[in-house]
Amino acid sequence: MLVKIQQWMDQYDMLAAGDSVMAAISGGADSVCLLSVLQKLAPARGWQVRALHMHHGIRGEEADRDEDFVRKLCKDLGIPLTVIHENVPLYAKEQRLSEEEAGRILRYEALEKAAVQWEEESKKPTGTVKIAVAHHQDDNAETILHHLLRGSGFRGLSGIPPVKGRRIRPLLCVRRDEIRDYLRENDYAWCEDSTNTDSGYTRNRIRQELIPLMTEKVNRRAVENILHAGELIAQADEYLEQEAGWIFGMSGRVEDGRAAVALDVFCGQKPIMRSYILRLMLDQAAPGQKDLTGKHYEALDGLAYGRPGGHLDLPGRLMAGRDYRELWIGPDAEGGHKDLSGEMARVGELSVVWDPSEENGEAGGLVFTTFSRKNEWEIPKNQYTKWFDYDKIKGTLSVRTRRSGDYITLAGGGRKSISRYMIDEKIPRDERDQIQLLAEGSHILWVIGFRISEYYKVTEETTRILQAGKTEDRTNVG
Repeated sequence: MLVKIQQWMDQYDMLAAGDSVMAAISGGADSVCLLSVLQKLAPARGWQVRALHMHHGIRGEEADRDEDFVRKLCKDLGIPLTVIHENVPLYAKEQRLSEEEAGRILRYEALEKAAVQWEEESKKPTGTVKIAVAHHQDDNAETILHHLLRGSGFRGLSGIPPVKGRRIRPLLCVRRDEIRDYLRENDYAWCEDSTNTDSGYTRNRIRQELIPLMTEKVNRRAVENILHAGELIAQADEYLEQEAGWIFGMSGRVEDGRAAVALDVFCGQKPIMRSYILRLMLDQAAPGQKDLTGKHYEALDGLAYGRPGGHLDLPGRLMAGRDYRELWIGPDAEGGHKDLSGEMARVGELSVVWDPSEENGEAGGLVFTTFSRKNEWEIPKNQYTKWFDYDKIKGTLSVRTRRSGDYITLAGGGRKSISRYMIDEKIPRDERDQIQLLAEGSHILWVIGFRISEYYKVTEETTRILQAGKTEDRTNVG
């Protein structure tokens, strides 16, 4: 086992003689194996080894048990340990990420920070402290399958890289069973994470159900073949990434965290190359962001071919937009609008995102109800309660201030930008950004206090109605 891992590490130049390495340790079997292997190999190579454990603020007493176990293990092995406490659920909520992704981001941030501090303390050159994580071959196969099922591109299908920056993966040459056999033979204990058996997680179902089925019913070498395919895809991925970098270097730019590319160049590329350019732009705007799937890339590609002024909200507080010349991706705060998505409610099958406070002027929040149309019912006239054809609404509604690209549908099917509408209505310039809108994407159902879109109006064919009214107006005719 030690010889196999050492040869793997040498193959990818993971650690040179005299290097330092910070190992991520959770207390599970894989990380215990990693720490043990590094500790045993270190003396002959002159490596210095430290460990870092993160308490994620999840799993209660079980997480406390893991921390106690790691502290004792590192003490027994004589390895300095750093313990970090984070509130992963809170961070996930704030950043609109899954808890898994939030935990990954915080964990790597803590490891990077600890590595940099170690370099500064020991006056080592930048990058000489490596970060070791405990991914193994089964993790790699599961990752490839998971990304395949999520609709990922070549990067996801190429699997987990042995080396990425200062991150190294010494166990990526061994299987899960080899790791446990090694621990048992050397009398090492480890902690079991109860979430690893929770079938509610997709990755667990892949591990516990899909891969065993493939191995038993299709090909006993399924895992090996998946990994081989990943290696081939990684080679293609590297080539396409280089080509995309050349194209972006000639036609793109990065300013203040926002990546932009010339539309004429972008739209002139083959679909696969456009996806690589988008990936490069996302890496520039949000390095390490992994909550983006194939559907997000499709939406971004569609945005490039859409109307000027269009925009798209992305995970991790990112936004993309298109003007007449460029497609851009950047932080949400750079998108030129106020984010009012403080609360979410359900109205029938619809989701409504809004800010119920009155911090954005007098409009305040809205109360939503739905009801079936009665043949004899006539639409009342009311400035602050309006009625819409429920079945014409297909996406999430939001109550917010105006954004570039917003429009309203006129009688006859024509469109008018909200900016033009406000000018035509002689709304004072300093009030335009204070007026709330009820919107489905860029299509405005209602300029609150003013007019509604002709497209969403109740007609004789309407069967279900959405009523939206300001909190101070309790009208309800349903």
